[in-house]
Amino acid sequence: MYKAEFDKHIQNNSLSNNFILFGESDFLIDHYTKTLSNIEDASVLKYYHDEYDFNSAKAHLSQASLFGDRNVLIIKSDKKVPKKDLESLIDFCEKNPDNVFIYAYTGDDHKTYTKAFAKKSTMAVRFFNPKHGEAINIIAQIAQAKNINIDNYSISHLLNLHNSNISLAVNELDKFAVFETNITTKDIDSLVYGLGAVNIDELIKKLINKKEFKDDLKNLTEHGEDEIWILTQITSYITQLYMFNIYIRMYGAPNALDILGYPAPAFVVKEKAELSLRFKPQTYYKIHELLLDTELKMKSAKGVDKSSILLSTLIRMQKLL
Repeated sequence: MYKAEFDKHIQNNSLSNNFILFGESDFLIDHYTKTLSNIEDASVLKYYHDEYDFNSAKAHLSQASLFGDRNVLIIKSDKKVPKKDLESLIDFCEKNPDNVFIYAYTGDDHKTYTKAFAKKSTMAVRFFNPKHGEAINIIAQIAQAKNINIDNYSISHLLNLHNSNISLAVNELDKFAVFETNITTKDIDSLVYGLGAVNIDELIKKLINKKEFKDDLKNLTEHGEDEIWILTQITSYITQLYMFNIYIRMYGAPNALDILGYPAPAFVVKEKAELSLRFKPQTYYKIHELLLDTELKMKSAKGVDKSSILLSTLIRMQKLL
């Protein structure tokens, strides 16, 4: 099954007691492992990577728990556990509903577990890397649990700063826990990068307004940002503007929830709406063609000077505007 179906089982309290979690998203595998094993007073045994030992794992699930508590076994590894071992551990869970077994597989062989143990009570769940809107919702839920006041627009900004890496973005949340006020993009820039750092939005706005941008670009790369990431962020921003342009021409006024998938502050909606209407659809087409061709060149050719290619592309982009 996939995440959406699994979430419904969690909401309906219709979970099994043994799970195989796998897929492309290590963050979600880890997140759900923690959620499923968060059982008060449980006796938890964890194995990571090469620590796994079948005999001790079997003993943990087969023994009676002290004081009547539940036995939880977690195996997290990028190496596959032998099928016979898994069948035996699952059998112990099916015989004793107080047991919980979680196999968090972080390897690349996803097909192995897609339809595995279909005749058992096992819930095998494949987690794909979340799309941007889904990632925002996940971080928003975690922030709410930590009593951190941050809106979706600021979360999106935080994600962009970390190349859409949810794990890194979530790790930053603890920096904001001491604030009782709403966390803004300025707070994020200050705490994540430092007061002197430039963010990607500022670079993009200078590009669009045909202002000098080379110092901003240099600042970003000196802070460790990859040229391909910078290019994809610019492409994403231009795509958003195009979506605003189309939506406004169809309906007369912008709606951030429809366009972006989440509500954005009024000043952001106004700014992007005004920027979007500056350019004709043909201009958007030419810019997208330029940016996508450049991304392909950067990714497919070895030993290319990405910095020079990116700079040349952005200069050409400004000429198209």
